[in-house]
Amino acid sequence: MKIKTIKHVFFDLDHTLWDFDKNSALTFDKIFKIHDVEVNLKLFLEVYEPINLHYWKLYGSEKIDKMSLRHGRLRDAFIEIGYSVDEVLIRDLAVDYIKYLSSFSHLFDGTIELLEYLQPKYQLHIITNGFEEAQLKKMNSSAITPYFNTVTNADAVGVKKPNPIIFDHALTIANAKPNESIMIGDNYEADILGALNVGYDAIFFNYRNDETELHIKQIKHLSQLKKYL
Repeated sequence: MKIKTIKHVFFDLDHTLWDFDKNSALTFDKIFKIHDVEVNLKLFLEVYEPINLHYWKLYGSEKIDKMSLRHGRLRDAFIEIGYSVDEVLIRDLAVDYIKYLSSFSHLFDGTIELLEYLQPKYQLHIITNGFEEAQLKKMNSSAITPYFNTVTNADAVGVKKPNPIIFDHALTIANAKPNESIMIGDNYEADILGALNVGYDAIFFNYRNDETELHIKQIKHLSQLKKYL
């Protein structure tokens, strides 16, 4: 059923439009070769990805800072697979990971087609918890920057989703009202509950098939947004 009151569509970036897992895997492959880290990449990623999500939850709830996130997720992953690394290598890998991550540009299937469909009908915006220095590079390298009127970044605002301040800030710079706005994202707590609590509508991009409340609108593929917008 089409939602007729919407004028502004807000997207999360990582794991929603920009295919973080694919681009991250390519980045690790590159930096491990640069630094002669001889690990099984598939095994490392299987361990790293849930650790990374855990660290992002801590970061999103203001329990750790940026450096603790960048270093801790790597340190814990290497410990888990039993590969010995020192703090100097952890630091160098953390720096190079951020340096090279935005050079890869894979998007979720259907992203460009969806943005082409939405742009004539709505004002499009980004709200992201990602690091400011990387997010615009990601958007530029994947050629999606021109589709968006505004980008709200947690680094610049000083708080992260689901804090209502970041959602209110995004409305202000977009000159939008909550009842005219909808948020699309993959993180149920940060994107969906955060937006609903401020008065946005919201659609959960549930490509991982997570369990969620039945009344929450959700999609499994970006093309399914067309039934709502």
